[in-house]
Amino acid sequence: MNKKINIMATLKDGVAIAGLNFLSLILVTLLYLVTIWIPYLNVGTTIAMSSLPAELAKGNMINPLFIFESKYRRNMGEFFILMALMTGAISVGFMFMGIPGLVISIAWNYATVLFVDKNMSALDALRESNRITYGNKWRIFGAEFLIAFALGIVVAIIGGIFGIGNIGWLEAIGTIINVILVIFIVPAIFGVDASIYRQLTSGEILGAEEEPAAPAPAPAPAPEAPKAEEAPKPKAPRAKKPKAE
Repeated sequence: MNKKINIMATLKDGVAIAGLNFLSLILVTLLYLVTIWIPYLNVGTTIAMSSLPAELAKGNMINPLFIFESKYRRNMGEFFILMALMTGAISVGFMFMGIPGLVISIAWNYATVLFVDKNMSALDALRESNRITYGNKWRIFGAEFLIAFALGIVVAIIGGIFGIGNIGWLEAIGTIINVILVIFIVPAIFGVDASIYRQLTSGEILGAEEEPAAPAPAPAPAPEAPKAEEAPKPKAPRAKKPKAE
């Protein structure tokens, strides 16, 4: 039976994981955004950011400066091959009415994590990501969609409140609040990704929903044993009539 990810259990676990590294995740995100414009360095930091779900899944405490370690730039050629394969295939998928591209993007969602965490080649990472997400694609999509949807609602409410009357300084305050919200939601996104990655790679599914097993075919009736032939019953001898003298 294939175990199915429980969306609500995964969200709770993801928030708990994010809470352990909340400040570190905010700092590492800000460091990444500040240095993304620096050539060559930005390749290593991007690869390092790809490894965050794996590090969080292992329960490691995150040092925000880890993204600058040189080891993440060693395999940048292979990383570019991986990104080219993903981008090309997903783009072609979206040309076919969108759904194939969405399915492929979910199937390969953990390819970059596997590439760094398991030291896999580009093709092996794509194959393994497709394998571990099989049967759970829409649950993975649902967990990540709920976070984005909740954030979108809050941002829209704040934008509506501070946008009343088109007063410039109120709109500026609303924009600042929304930026802060986005920054604060990033740890939760990383935490949920870490929870899903840990479940898919370890096989320990939280609140697992199992597919019902197909009913076993009814056993064939046992053939009846052949009946033994009954021996003919001996006929009783007839009584002789006495002869008349």
